[in-house]
Amino acid sequence: MGYLNNSVVTVDAILTKKGRELLARGDGSFKITQFALSDDEIDYTLYNPSHPSGSAFYGEAIESMPVLEAFPDETQIMKYKLTTLPRGTAKLPILNVGYSSISLKQGASLAITPETLNYLGATNVFETGGYQATIADARLFGAFTATGIATAEAQRLNSTTTLGTNVSKTIIGTTINLRATTVNTLFGTRTSLQTTLTVIGRDSGARVSIPVTITKTN
Repeated sequence: MGYLNNSVVTVDAILTKKGRELLARGDGSFKITQFALSDDEIDYTLYNPSHPSGSAFYGEAIESMPVLEAFPDETQIMKYKLTTLPRGTAKLPILNVGYSSISLKQGASLAITPETLNYLGATNVFETGGYQATIADARLFGAFTATGIATAEAQRLNSTTTLGTNVSKTIIGTTINLRATTVNTLFGTRTSLQTTLTVIGRDSGARVSIPVTITKTN
């Protein structure tokens, strides 16, 4: 990772690990259909409305910050995506998945139905576009699927399988279904394995990440 010179407009695009995996398959599963913008590297506390030179310099410190060079770990970037919300929105939407952490025994299943709080004037709502869920290490699950959204993109992601390597997997739906792995060799001498589940509202852009622990039973 490095820093880019922000004195000129720069576009630095690379593939994430997941993107390289899809491209390597050579079966047409690598298709760029959408993009997102984020401001992970911006520290808004540097905005200074008391700057002695006037309003044109309030954001000077922010504009002078270096821009992060793109890097391929999708679990560490694009955490703060830019979203469009209705004018007058007083509260940012947040996600509630019903858990602050998830712990499953080998072979155990769990269904999660996320909901969005403080969105479109409602206390809680289920987003029309559904939710995007990403598990950081797909090996830890015998099944990781979603239901409730029937778009071509959702069906493609939900039917994608991994090759037994340590890669992430992303699905789209209104209900997220997890079933912990029954493969003992993954554990080695350990009694549990950890990963992270990240859920994003596809309409609101709200995001939550929670730790997941799979406990060996056999």
